[in-house]
Amino acid sequence: MADPTAAKAAKKNTYELTYILNAVLNDDQLQDLVARVDKFIEEHGGEVLDKNVWGSQRLAYPIEKKRNGYYVNMTFLSEGDLIVRLERALDINDNVLRYLTLRMDRRMIEHRAKRKAAAARAAAEAEASAAESAA
Repeated sequence: MADPTAAKAAKKNTYELTYILNAVLNDDQLQDLVARVDKFIEEHGGEVLDKNVWGSQRLAYPIEKKRNGYYVNMTFLSEGDLIVRLERALDINDNVLRYLTLRMDRRMIEHRAKRKAAAARAAAEAEASAAESAA
């Protein structure tokens, strides 16, 4: 008999979420908002795989009369019904200026894995060359 948790895990998709927060907030408030998004995903059965905080950047065009935004990009696993609830929570929060959620297909996942492996390889080579120059 099949394990119901294994069947549920098989239905999970990989998603990429990029969102822009109001850059006027102080660092503590920004970190709290980022942590709340992570917590929301994990509380609703998702799993955060990777998170990149790009920080404060100039927007291409003003959004709600704001010129700068605090960018966060993350990759997570979840079921499809979480996305509707997550986007609703982001819509309600006035400090979230914009967001974009993408379901990653097989090619996107493979590309992400190759990019991570290349970055790890480059970091290992840089560490090895630093160790050689120190010796």
